[in-house]
Amino acid sequence: MPPWGRKTERLTTQLTKTGLAIGGLPGSRLIPHFGVKTSRQTLLRLVMKIPTPSYQVPKVLGVDDWAYRKCQTYGTILVDLEKHQPIDLLPDRLASTLSEWLKKNPGVEIISRDRAKAYKKGADEGCPQAIQVADRFHLLENLTNPLEIVLNEYRQELKNVEELINASIINESEQIIANPVPPPPPAKATIEQADLQRSKRLEKYEQIHALNQQGCSKIAIANKLGISKRTVERYLQSDTFPERKVRSDRGRSMLAPYKKYLLERWNNGCHNTAKLWQEIQQQGYQGSYGTVAGYTRRFREAQRLKTGQKKTNQSKPQVFEPQKSLLTVRSAVWLILRKPEQQSDSDSETIALLKQQHPNLKKAIELAQNFANIVRRKQPDQLDDWYQSAESSQIKAFISFATSLKEDWEAVKNGVTLSWSNGPVEGQINRLKMLKRQMYGRASHELLKKRVLCKF
Repeated sequence: MPPWGRKTERLTTQLTKTGLAIGGLPGSRLIPHFGVKTSRQTLLRLVMKIPTPSYQVPKVLGVDDWAYRKCQTYGTILVDLEKHQPIDLLPDRLASTLSEWLKKNPGVEIISRDRAKAYKKGADEGCPQAIQVADRFHLLENLTNPLEIVLNEYRQELKNVEELINASIINESEQIIANPVPPPPPAKATIEQADLQRSKRLEKYEQIHALNQQGCSKIAIANKLGISKRTVERYLQSDTFPERKVRSDRGRSMLAPYKKYLLERWNNGCHNTAKLWQEIQQQGYQGSYGTVAGYTRRFREAQRLKTGQKKTNQSKPQVFEPQKSLLTVRSAVWLILRKPEQQSDSDSETIALLKQQHPNLKKAIELAQNFANIVRRKQPDQLDDWYQSAESSQIKAFISFATSLKEDWEAVKNGVTLSWSNGPVEGQINRLKMLKRQMYGRASHELLKKRVLCKF
């Protein structure tokens, strides 16, 4: 063995034991972990001389992409799903790159992948005899897109359901009626800015549909209007203008830890805002009097009281802060797609109320739940009936989703039928991301490949 080989072997063993991040080594310094005075470039050169472990061509291959830099540069990881071992990293996610690898490594019988067209094309060209399997997790993840589009079109209906849920509560033991505290009103400047931004988005929405009717492609529309192709696709799939999402952090303030105390004191008859402010100051509140006054003003609004008017328990209801989180589009999607055995009675009630709001909303929820059940219960024989229902639903987003599934129909059926999935691949991607971030910008393809495959 040459001298550099012994040194490489020794350093590799120490690297493995210490778990030291290679890219984080200082310049020409004495490396305390090894007791060796050397530069990081020398160490990296020695590491790169370590031979990449050989592998047998797997019968079941898992394929997925990962980001060097999100939304800009991607690579592809190949995993032996029988052994749960990574076998290669490809520098991009092009169909030609995957096809070339498969041609050089014949013998793959099953390919598990997401529904990316590049991977489908690469597998068709490089290994046409292999069985392709659409990963179930990605199928359910793709299902969220049309459901989000439909729910975006019915934001007012979501708000109506939220108001119905939080409209009033009755304490059965004491028969006390309580009203919810209304949310704080937005500032005038905020409303004006939101209206201005909405008008700009609405103008873009109308331009996109007008250009689409003129026969322009999605890429041409995106380039002409200076927006992403994904935005063009989302607007074209929406029958109505999609409103902006509500902030998910509403209600988080310095006052939040003291709201329960303020509600109890108010319902017990203390309506002096200054006194309440002083009491919570003694408990550690560091906010202003105006914030507390704004909150108690909403108490009066809930009880239909005028400023300065006292409340009597006999004539006015108590107040409470709604504990249920905002029914946003994203939370509604995961509520609908949650497994039936994991849904509570309140979840089922919320879904029932959503179905009552509009026939299209009801149809979209049923289509989404039926498809999720088919995937989870592995019922490929029901896919054709589901496809017919989606095609005849007259809901543009689900028609597009069904059409995209039909283009990859055999892989979708195999994904529902066979037990193989990309679960082990996702685990290897998590490990890869950890290694990449350890190297502080030195995550070149060859070095990253060496660390992933050599496991140090």
